[in-house]
Amino acid sequence: MITVCGELVVDLIPSRGRPDATAPQYTAFPGGNALNVAVAAARLGNAVSLMARVGPGPFGRVLRGHAERNGVAVEAMVDAPEPVSLAVVELRDDGSAGYSFHTVGAADWQWTAEELARDWPADTRIVHVGSISSWTPPGSDAIADLVQRTRATGSALVSFDPNVRASLIADADAVRARVERLRRTADIVKVSAEDLQWLEPGAELDEAAVRWAGDGPALVVVTDGGEPLRAARPGRPLVRRDPPRVEVVDTVGAGDTLAAGLFSGLVRTGTLTRQALTELPDDDLAALLDDAALAAALACTRAGADPPTAAELEAARG
Repeated sequence: MITVCGELVVDLIPSRGRPDATAPQYTAFPGGNALNVAVAAARLGNAVSLMARVGPGPFGRVLRGHAERNGVAVEAMVDAPEPVSLAVVELRDDGSAGYSFHTVGAADWQWTAEELARDWPADTRIVHVGSISSWTPPGSDAIADLVQRTRATGSALVSFDPNVRASLIADADAVRARVERLRRTADIVKVSAEDLQWLEPGAELDEAAVRWAGDGPALVVVTDGGEPLRAARPGRPLVRRDPPRVEVVDTVGAGDTLAAGLFSGLVRTGTLTRQALTELPDDDLAALLDDAALAAALACTRAGADPPTAAELEAARG
């Protein structure tokens, strides 16, 4: 079981219509780091459970229904009275996305330790946390405690992606401190070059990847859009891999799909303990990263967070 814990967000993505339109039209896509990762992992053939607090109303039903239709177990989803988070997306000329968030008082950040303990899927072997819910109080403390307990028991590999959203951050120092605690506690850290530059302005990517790997994780993966991704492990040489070149529609959910692709590879190869991840040969790790990057590239060829299925990934490998 892959368990994903985090937020659900409705992405309002502009339709590509008349360039002179004075009233842009938007399409609502289910999204958010946790939902995207969970759906991507399920489409790749994994058993996935989603722990999320979902608000009421039509958007809440859309988010829950999207998870269910894609084979994600929703028993750990909490029906919450607070509203659903919204993100208004701006698409740049190269297909990359900017976000304007509407999240004040949203359900996603209100986790309690009791909720997390009550709904935790017992057969979890990989748990992924990250994005806004991991560094937004009050729920962020409960998530950090969950990560620390899981890492201490060794019952599951812990993955963390900070997925920084700077427009939502009022206290940068506090968020950087929460991210540092989580990245030092997790077994796997995936971070984008953009996020790393916000967390450590002026940092050099190769050096930062190696240094972060020495701070506690067994694997640090730094993504950089269409540029080579980096993978660092303690005491091992840095691995660099070139992602596939595709015609980009948008990049919404690409990083989430890459994370899900990596988890899928770890499950497929039985690399489900920290020791196994540490001992994985570099060539085998490179193959897993290439597969994950291919899944992310396929997601970029479609609008919104729309990751590939296992069959589509298999066809693209050929």
